[in-house]
Amino acid sequence: MGQNGYELCNSVSELCPVTDTLYGYYPNLGANAFFAALFGLLLVAQLVIGTWTRTWTFMFAVGLGVFGEMVGYIGRLIMHQNPWSNPGFETQICCLVLAPSFLAAGIYLTLKHMVLYCGPEYSRLKAKWYPWIFIGSDLGSIIVQAIGGGVAASAKNSTNPALLTAGDALIITGIALQSVTMGVCGLMILDFFLRRRKARTESKTEVEGTASTSLEATTLTNDVHTRSPLRFRIFCFAIGFAFFTILIRCLYRIPEMAGGWGNPRMRDEPVFLSLDGAMVALASISFTVAHPGFMFPPMRKGKKAPALAES
Repeated sequence: MGQNGYELCNSVSELCPVTDTLYGYYPNLGANAFFAALFGLLLVAQLVIGTWTRTWTFMFAVGLGVFGEMVGYIGRLIMHQNPWSNPGFETQICCLVLAPSFLAAGIYLTLKHMVLYCGPEYSRLKAKWYPWIFIGSDLGSIIVQAIGGGVAASAKNSTNPALLTAGDALIITGIALQSVTMGVCGLMILDFFLRRRKARTESKTEVEGTASTSLEATTLTNDVHTRSPLRFRIFCFAIGFAFFTILIRCLYRIPEMAGGWGNPRMRDEPVFLSLDGAMVALASISFTVAHPGFMFPPMRKGKKAPALAES
């Protein structure tokens, strides 16, 4: 940017056309306002539900995620008014890069409780280590992305383009680490549920014919008001859905950032809104509609998580 003399640009003009900005367009007013409002509503919902159900840690992680998304889209609204706005660019690049990592942390927070609830004997990893390992790795990706976002934001109009390249590389590294963490996490949880299903199937076969087997094997024990595993199944589906949508966003961001600042992928706003904004929004909606405070009581503060009745 600096090589072309654009370091002095602070508004659109004949000498500073919008086509020469990093994104090359005016961010769409309606779409970005929609996402900003949606994440604002989800933030309020997370704070209210989290406080009511006392799911403090989950509320903190997911709340930070949706707050970051809301602020990021406000930054894009600023860029709609002025695509050369440094505050707008810095706000949206930092927030929209970092926020999904906090949402991923919300998923990892559920794993310990889900393993304890469904049967820790089926997990190759002790339940207590799930948050330590995966949130720790997620925190590492957040730090790397934060440094990269800061470098990129400060170097936007710098005369040293190497700073933009360095910031880009750090952001890519952080997102790649987040993607690997999610991939390993997904494989471990899949292995856990497959081992559990196999063990329960074998147990059912051994006691086939007993009248109480099917009922006892499918009754939740954590909540006296729960007579079937429906709520827990909905919760698992929602967490799985959020997992895949956030992973899709990460896999999109890697090639988008790898192409360099101002590359054709980065300048395609409809694709960005579909594979980043919409994916993160769907994950956030899942966290809210199937909130663990309602669907998975063991995550409430003071609740214990007894295992499901054995077959």
